Amino acid sequence: MSISPPVGARGSRLGMLHWLWLSVVVIGADQASKALIVATLQLFERRAWLPVLEITRLHNRGAAFSFLNDAGGWQHYLFLGLALTVTAGITVWLARLKAGVPALLPAGLSLIAGGALGNAIDRVARGYVVDFIHVHWREVWYFPAFNVADTAITIGAALLVLDSILESSRAARSGQQ
Repeated sequence: MSISPPVGARGSRLGMLHWLWLSVVVIGADQASKALIVATLQLFERRAWLPVLEITRLHNRGAAFSFLNDAGGWQHYLFLGLALTVTAGITVWLARLKAGVPALLPAGLSLIAGGALGNAIDRVARGYVVDFIHVHWREVWYFPAFNVADTAITIGAALLVLDSILESSRAARSGQQ
């Protein structure tokens, strides 16, 4: 008689899906922070926190850096579809990962999925994404406003790059190139 591991256990047929807890944390933090911003700030209202950081309520109908923000509405469906497709792909990828994979890969994938879904929830619920973290240097340089979901996507992508670099290094050391 064959006994299969419990659902979600390391080495089970569900791969590394147990890492999706991180996606849930990102979605919760993202949605909670956006709800707080919407409840406390008017559109375009600013509050300085540090000389280089302010909290500013903005609505973004586009993608990163407000790309396609004024495209007429079709971009809403494009970015929503992209977020759902990427998340589905990441879920399949996580399910296929074997136990023992370095944590950078599933952590990075889960951060990206959580960020994508956090912004997708905004697109469905509001028709736009709430951005509010605004970094700048005096009146000279401004970085486009972003949110917790964007931060998770960026950190997740950085973890994937780092994992790839480390994997190449491991492969080179073991002579598997």
